[in-house]
Amino acid sequence: MTATCRTASAAEVALMLDWAAKEGWNPGLDDAAAFHAADPEGFFVAEADGAPVAAISVVNHDPTMAFLGLYLCRPDYRGRGIGFALWQHALAHAGDRTVGLDGVAAQQANYAKSGFALAGATRRFMGQLEAVTAEGHRPARPADLASVAALDRAACGYDRPAFLSAWLADSATRKTVVAEDGGTLTGFATIRACREGCKIGPVIAKDAEAALALAASAAATLPGQPLFIDAAPGQDALAARLEALGFQETFATARMYRGAAPAPNGTLQAVATMELG
Repeated sequence: MTATCRTASAAEVALMLDWAAKEGWNPGLDDAAAFHAADPEGFFVAEADGAPVAAISVVNHDPTMAFLGLYLCRPDYRGRGIGFALWQHALAHAGDRTVGLDGVAAQQANYAKSGFALAGATRRFMGQLEAVTAEGHRPARPADLASVAALDRAACGYDRPAFLSAWLADSATRKTVVAEDGGTLTGFATIRACREGCKIGPVIAKDAEAALALAASAAATLPGQPLFIDAAPGQDALAARLEALGFQETFATARMYRGAAPAPNGTLQAVATMELG
C-alpha cells in the first residue's frame, strides 16, 4: 500500500502522543509542545486514505546526535510496509549524526538490521516516594539555564539546547529543581504530570543517593502518585535503591545507537523521556 511520508504538524505531534497513550506509554500531559519545540522538523507521519496512519520522531539535538522515538503504526495499517517506509524517511533527517533509541527488546533484531547496536537498557520503575525538599535544593530559575545545560551536556555526552529550553520552562505540569553547593549547581531533576501519576527525569546527580534526594525534592513541587523513574543504562545502584524503597520495574527498553555512541560522564541517573532521550 502506498502512503505519503511527510513532516508532522504540531497538532499531529499531539495526535502521536495520544496514540502513545493508547499503547500504554503514559506520556506527559503537556509533552506535545515541548517535544515539537525540540526539533519542529523532526516529527513525521505517513498518510494514507486521507489521514495519518503511522508516526515517528527523529529529533536532531546537535550536529552530532539525534534521537529516535514515537515509532507507531495504527493496528489496522500494520503489515503493509508503511511503518518501515516512514522509518527510512525519518532516519534521513538525521544525516550523518549518531542516532539513539529506546526500543522494545523484542525489536532489537529489527533495529540491528538498520545498523543499531545494543548499548544497555533503560529501566522503568514505578512506586511511591516521600516528597521532601532537601537542604541545598531549590526550584530552577531562568538564570540557571546555562549551568543546567552544562550539567546535561556532560551527563548525556551531547548538547540538546532546544529540547532543554522547552523542557525546563516552568509550568503547571512540569517543574525542575536544582541542587546547589556554595553557589555552584551540582545536579537537577525535572518532574512532569503524566496521564497516570508523574515521571521524574532527567535526574542528573553524582550518585544514586543524590539522585533520590533530587527526586524527592522534585516530588515536593508537583503532587501526583505513583511516580515513574526511568533509570539510565548502567545505573544499577539507582535501580537497587528504588527497589529497596518498594519501586517495581514495569518494563525495560533496549538502548541502541546507530553510529558512535556518546561518551557520558556517569551522572545521568534517569533519562528525561524514552522518546527523546
